[in-house]
Amino acid sequence: MSSVEHRPGASPPSEIMELDLSDLRAALGAGWRDFRAAPLYGLLFSSVYVLAGWIIAYAMMAQGQIWWTIIAGAGFPILGPFIACGFYEVSRRLEQGEPLDLAGVAGVIFRQKDRQIPSMAAVIVVFFLFWNFLGHMIFAVFLGTATMTNITSSFEVFTTPQGLMMLAVGTAVGAGFAGVLFALTVVSLPYLLDREVDFITAMITSFGVVTQNPVTMLIWGGLIAGLLFAGMALWFLGLFVVLPVLGHATWHLYRRALSFEGV
Repeated sequence: MSSVEHRPGASPPSEIMELDLSDLRAALGAGWRDFRAAPLYGLLFSSVYVLAGWIIAYAMMAQGQIWWTIIAGAGFPILGPFIACGFYEVSRRLEQGEPLDLAGVAGVIFRQKDRQIPSMAAVIVVFFLFWNFLGHMIFAVFLGTATMTNITSSFEVFTTPQGLMMLAVGTAVGAGFAGVLFALTVVSLPYLLDREVDFITAMITSFGVVTQNPVTMLIWGGLIAGLLFAGMALWFLGLFVVLPVLGHATWHLYRRALSFEGV
């Protein structure tokens, strides 16, 4: 495979492969090995995410709006693929036996601004902002007239019929958003980093990987959600390990999910 800095033209079409649980185990194992091989990069890229999480949480709580922290926190993993590009490039270099240097890795990521990843980033941002808008709207529809200052002083409002319905609807809508975004991005971002394709093709291909391997990818999505939640529950500190392992593992899953003619 050629380096991402020197791609002579459009990449050959990809073929979607069948995946099973052994592929997930292999991807996670490879992700853990990559993190151990280059831990400083993992900690560096994760620190950006953790710092942003702290800033969002502090800003919300400082205004006495802890409830909105839950909504922002639920949607915040949508921004994960931005940081993940660094993990993909590290894994690509380790896979190809190329040297790891911060200037080189950062340079590859910076050069993505002239390629297709900014378009994918725009799609992800729209998803994130729309989820926050819907979260506020769902809250207003069900609990807009309830007497409540914040979750710490009025927690009992969530045990009312309206509160329980709001939680059920919010969870369903959030799961739907997460599922669609997962299907569109699970391999599209590493695909864009690795190959010369447009972002629409990358999203369609990613969606095809999910639809052709529904059970395996559902399990993969559940693992990602569970591990991210566990990392965020520890005041985002768990993400220092979770994000690098998942980021590197996603690269290796992409390599197993797609095959290219002439490669």
